[in-house]
Amino acid sequence: MSPEGGAGDSRHALGRAGEAAAEAALGEAGMRILARRFRNRAGEIDLVALDGAVVVFVEVKTRSGTARGRPGEAVRARKRGRIAKVAQAFLSRNGLERAPCRFDVVEVVRDDDRLETRHVRDAFRLGLWR
Repeated sequence: MSPEGGAGDSRHALGRAGEAAAEAALGEAGMRILARRFRNRAGEIDLVALDGAVVVFVEVKTRSGTARGRPGEAVRARKRGRIAKVAQAFLSRNGLERAPCRFDVVEVVRDDDRLETRHVRDAFRLGLWR
């Protein structure tokens, strides 16, 4: 980060605002947040939530527009693999190895001064990933 406050600072602020908007949207949908920015050596999961009895690993993707596609399109195979490794660690660390789980994406797009969220439930599957 530069002391003058450059583009990186504004992207970081937009990302944090997107995470807050995603968390609010999940709460409105009745989900309970278990962890924020859970990280280990393999990477980070933005949000971990509980939807009934299902543990939900949520990747939040925030963009200032959709000119280059939907934000969720950035969650490619390599990123999904890292998320799965971190998810396994979360489940193991919390004694939830047998809990049902899924992977969601929350897309957040800035439209003028508003943040619009789109919750993509069960956004990807990894087969027998555990």
